[in-house]
Amino acid sequence: MSEDAGTLLIRIRAALPGLRPSERRIASAFVSDPAAAANLSIAALAASCGTSTTTVVRFYRRMGYAHYKDFRIDLTRAVAREELAASSLPEVSGDIDRNDSLEGIVSKVALNETLSIADTARSLDTAALAEAVRLLLAARRIDSFGVGASALVSLDLHQKLSRIGRTAINWHDSHSAWTSAATLTPGCVAVAISHTGATTDTVEFLSIARRSGAATVAITNFRDSPLAGQADVTLTTAARETEFRSGALGSRIAQLMVVDCLFTGVAQASYDASMTALRNTYAVVRDRVARRAP
Repeated sequence: MSEDAGTLLIRIRAALPGLRPSERRIASAFVSDPAAAANLSIAALAASCGTSTTTVVRFYRRMGYAHYKDFRIDLTRAVAREELAASSLPEVSGDIDRNDSLEGIVSKVALNETLSIADTARSLDTAALAEAVRLLLAARRIDSFGVGASALVSLDLHQKLSRIGRTAINWHDSHSAWTSAATLTPGCVAVAISHTGATTDTVEFLSIARRSGAATVAITNFRDSPLAGQADVTLTTAARETEFRSGALGSRIAQLMVVDCLFTGVAQASYDASMTALRNTYAVVRDRVARRAP
C-alpha cells in the first residue's frame, strides 16, 4: 500500500486530461463510482470500459502501482477517507440543475468548495510550497498573471504581497503581461495561475519570463499541463469542478487557498517586518477612513 493512498482519487482526477482516450475511460470509471470500480477484476473493468486488460495494467502502473491488488486496496482506503470527510457535510449529490432550490444550491456549492479545499490541502506538495516561499522572499520583483477567474486570484496574491512590503505587480491583460515578462531578470519571480494549465496567454507569460531569466511558479490543477512545463516550481490544486465550470467554483477557491498558504509562508519567514507592514497599512487606511466620517 502507498503512503499517499488517501490522495489516489485526487491524483486520478488530476491525471484525466493527459490520459489516452482508453485510459481516460478507466479513470472516469474510478472517479464516477470508485467503490464499484474497486470491486471489479482487471478483466471486468476492461470490459465495462470497452478497453483491454493491457490498458488497465498500463493505467494502474501510471498511477504508481506494480500490482492491481495494491491499487484496489489504496482505492478503497481513499474512498473511505472521502466518505468520512463528507459525512459531516450536507447530504447532497450531483451537479447543480434547473430544479434545485436555493437551499440545494447552497448545499451543493458548499460541498464542492469544501472538498476542493480539503483535497488541495491533502495533496499540496509542501516541499514545492517551501521552495516557492523561498523564491518570493528573495525576489526583487514579483509579477503575477491569470486570465478570467484566475485573474482575480492573481490580484489577490498581488494585494497580499503588497501589504507586507513586497514589490508585486499584477497584470490585467496578456499584452502587458508579456511585455513585462520580457523585462524580468534573474532575481525576479513570475507567478502564473490557470486551473487547466493550458490557457495559452498564461503559458506564454511564464515562458517569456523563464527565457528572460526569472524564476517561475505555476499554480494549476494539473501537474502535467503546459503551464507546469514552464515552471521551476508547480503548486497544484485539487479542485472538483462541476458542469458550471464557467463559474469557476471549486478551482477559484482552491487557488485562493494555495495563495493564502504562499502568502502566509512569506509573511511568517519575514515575521517582524511583515507584522510591522500589516499594522502600518491597516492603520493608514483606518485613520483616513476615520477622517472622512461625518
